[in-house]
Amino acid sequence: MSLIPFTHLHVHSQYSILDGQASVSALVSKAAEDGMKAIALTDHGNMMGIKEFFDTCKKKGVKPIMGVEAYVAERTIADRSDKVLDRSGRHLILLAKNKTGYRNLLKLTSIASVEGFFYRPRIDKQLLEKHHEGLIVTSACLGGEVPRKIMNNDLDGARQAILWYKDIFGEDYYLELQRHPSEDPRMRELVYDEQVRVNEQLLMLSKELGVKVVAANDVHFADAKMAEAHDIMICMNTGKDQEDESRMRYTRQEWFKTTEEMNRLFADVPEALLSTQEIAEKVEAFELNSGPIMPLFPIPEDFGTWEGYKTQFTEDDLKQEFGPERYESLGGDYDHLLRVKLEADYLEHLTYKGAKKFYGDPLPDHVKERIDFELETVKTMGFPGYFLIVQDFINAARDMGVLVGPGRGSAAGSAVAYCVGITSVDPIKYDLLFERFLNPDRISMPDVDIDFDDDGRALVLDWVAQKYGKDKVAHICTLGTMAAKSAIKDVGRVLRLPLSETDRISKLIPEKPGTKLANAFREVISLEKEKGSVDLALVHIEKKLSEARNGGKDKEAARMEMLQIFAREIIKGRMEEDGKLLKTLELACDLEGSIRQTGVHACGVLIGRDPLDEHIPLMPAKEANLLVTQYDGTLVESIGLLKMDFLGLKTLSIIKEALEPSNFPKAWMWTWSRFRMMTKKPFSCSVREKPPPFSSLSRPV
Repeated sequence: MSLIPFTHLHVHSQYSILDGQASVSALVSKAAEDGMKAIALTDHGNMMGIKEFFDTCKKKGVKPIMGVEAYVAERTIADRSDKVLDRSGRHLILLAKNKTGYRNLLKLTSIASVEGFFYRPRIDKQLLEKHHEGLIVTSACLGGEVPRKIMNNDLDGARQAILWYKDIFGEDYYLELQRHPSEDPRMRELVYDEQVRVNEQLLMLSKELGVKVVAANDVHFADAKMAEAHDIMICMNTGKDQEDESRMRYTRQEWFKTTEEMNRLFADVPEALLSTQEIAEKVEAFELNSGPIMPLFPIPEDFGTWEGYKTQFTEDDLKQEFGPERYESLGGDYDHLLRVKLEADYLEHLTYKGAKKFYGDPLPDHVKERIDFELETVKTMGFPGYFLIVQDFINAARDMGVLVGPGRGSAAGSAVAYCVGITSVDPIKYDLLFERFLNPDRISMPDVDIDFDDDGRALVLDWVAQKYGKDKVAHICTLGTMAAKSAIKDVGRVLRLPLSETDRISKLIPEKPGTKLANAFREVISLEKEKGSVDLALVHIEKKLSEARNGGKDKEAARMEMLQIFAREIIKGRMEEDGKLLKTLELACDLEGSIRQTGVHACGVLIGRDPLDEHIPLMPAKEANLLVTQYDGTLVESIGLLKMDFLGLKTLSIIKEALEPSNFPKAWMWTWSRFRMMTKKPFSCSVREKPPPFSSLSRPV
C-alpha cells in the first residue's frame, strides 16, 4: 500500500531556546531526504529562526511554511494580576498562508513580545480577530485551548472555542491530533493516554462541527537518538538535575518522524494525514528577500519635491538618465526611481557645497571628475538616500557636541562622503580607492561604520529614533550559543558529574578561538570500530596529529587534538567505570552550538522606511531603550532593511573628557574631527622637554 504524503506542521528548532534541540539545517535536510515537499517551523512565541529557515528551504528545494506556536492569553494581554491564570496562555499553531499572513504573523509575534509579555510572549483573541487574514490555524498540543477544555471535561466549552475559531478562520482552522506513545510508563499515562482521550473527542467534534482534523508530531529534535540530548537541554532550561524525579519531562517521541513513521502512527485516520498536504498546498510561495527599503530622507521643499519632479521628468527621461539596464535592475518602478533622482540631485547639491569649502571654487578638474563619477555611481546603484541619512545624523551629532570619528574602512575612500561630512579623511589627497566602498559590479548596501564617544552614541540613537520614528529604528539581536567548555560544564552539572571533573575536562579544551568539540565523541567511537580498540584508535589519532603539525595543517591539527583529548577521556572513563563522564562527553558534543540566549548587538542598528514590524519580528531587551530585531545581523540586509553600525568608542570618550576642562568651543571640536585642529607645533611636545604655551593649543587653525 502506498504511503500518504505527509508534511510536518508543528516543528520546534533550537530557536525555541533551550526547548528545541534541532538545528534548522538538520530539520530541513531530514525533510528533503524523506522526500517531503514542504515543512513548517513553529517555534515557541518567536520567529527568530524564520529567515534562516526560509533560506535553508530554498537551498534544499523544500517549500517553507512559516509559522509560530503562539501563547493565547486566557483573558487579554493587559491582564497580569493572576500569576496562575495569566502567566501561561493556551498554545495555538499559526501558519502564514500568504504574504499577508506572514505580515500578520510579524505583527502578532512583535506585539506578543513587546506588549503581551508576562512570563511568556502572549497574544489574545482580540488580536487574533484583528490580524487573522492570511493565517492557517491548528488547535495545537495538549496545551491548546480546545484540548485543555476536553481534558477538564468541558465539552461545551471546547465546542464553543472551536466554533469561535471556525467563525474567524473558516476552513483554515483544523483540529490537531498528536500521538506520542512513550515507552516511559509515567509519560505514557500523563501524555499519551491523555492524547488518546482528547483525540477521540476531537474526532467526534470534527464530524459534528465540520472542522477537519490534521495529524502532527510535536517535533523538538531531528532524530530519535537525540532524545537524551534534548532531555538534558530541558534540565538546563529548568535548572534541574536529570535525577530529579519532579523535573519536567518529554515523552522522547518528539523527533522528526518520517512519512512512513507518521503513516504507521495514523493509519486509522488517513484523513488527518491528507489534511497536512491540503494545508501545504494552500500555502502560497512568496519572497522574503527584497531590494533596499531605504528610509525617506526629508528633502527641503525649497530644493524640490517628488510631486514637482513628477511634472518635470517622464519615465523616458529617467530611463535615459539611469540607462535602460540600470533602470530595470533598480526595480523599473517610475515612482521609486523618481525619488532616487530627487535624492541624488540633493546629494549632489550638498556635495558640491562641501567640496568648495575643501577644494576651493572653482573646483580643480580632477576633483570635479572624481566627484561626478562617485555621484553617478551612487545614483545608479540607488543609494543617494543612504548618504543623505548618514550625513544628517553625523552632522547632527557634531551639533550636539558629540565627538565623531574620522571614518574607518572602505568608506574613507569616498570623496562624496568626505564632502558631506560623513568622513574626515580626504581620499583624493591620500589617493584612496572609491571602488572598495561602492562598485557597480558588486551590488551590495553601503556599509559605513561610525564612531561616536560612548555617551554621545546614546544621544545620536535617540535623535535618529525621534526623527524617523521609534517604531522604525531598532537594535539588532545577537544569539549566544553553547561553546565547547560551557557545554561540558552544563552537561556535567545536569548529570551530577563532580565539579572537579567538569573543571578538569574543560581545562583540557584549548583556548584557541573557534575551538569546537564537533562530533569528537562519535568520531572516536567510529575509529574504535575501524581499528579494533580505542587504544589503537588513539595511536592512529596521535600519528595523524603529528603529521598535521609537521605539515603546518593547523585546522586538521586542531581537530586531531580534540580527538586525542576525547580518546584519552573515553579510555579513562571506561577504566574507572565512570558512566557519567562518558555521557558528559557524548552529550556535550550533541548540545554544543545550541542557542542559549539572546543579546543586543554592540553597534548594529536598523532604520526603516516603514514600521519595522511590517518587515521583521521585534522584541524588547532589558539593556536597550529601542526594540530589538528577532533576526540576527547576518539576515536583516537581505530583507532590504538598512543596517548601520553606531560604534561607541572609548578612545573618543577619553579625548572628549580631556578637552572638557579646557572649555574648548564646539567649533574646535568640529575642527579636531577634520584633523585641522592645530598647527604642527603642538605635536612636537612629545619630543620636547617643555610643552608649548597652552594658548597655542586653544585656537583652531
